[in-house]
Amino acid sequence: MQPYSKNLKELSQKLRLDQTDAERKLWQRINRDQLLGFRFNRQKPLLNYIVDFYCAKAKLVIELDGSHHYEPEYQEKDQLRDDELRSLGFTVMRFNNDEIYYEIEGVVEQIYLFLEQVQISLRGYED
Repeated sequence: MQPYSKNLKELSQKLRLDQTDAERKLWQRINRDQLLGFRFNRQKPLLNYIVDFYCAKAKLVIELDGSHHYEPEYQEKDQLRDDELRSLGFTVMRFNNDEIYYEIEGVVEQIYLFLEQVQISLRGYED
């Protein structure tokens, strides 16, 4: 389990209760081990961040970006966050809300294909 800042726990619980429409739509497609049996958490504290979706087994972070993420200050923060997570071996996938609303099948397919590769790698370690 990855360490996280304890003061984020309460905020993450609030965010789970207050999810966006895009988060709700993606969650309906990836929860309950629907993708190759991989389990996801939503609004998961990780290090000093709260990530939208997290799969520990695949070391996968999924972030959904609303329009404010295209402002320069948010882009810089997102880049620093992604770089820190990647430096620790996480894969970060980012999708904008429009992709979730209008191209959900393509988004789910991208996640599925990534998890398929992880599953193949994990099987290789079992042999």
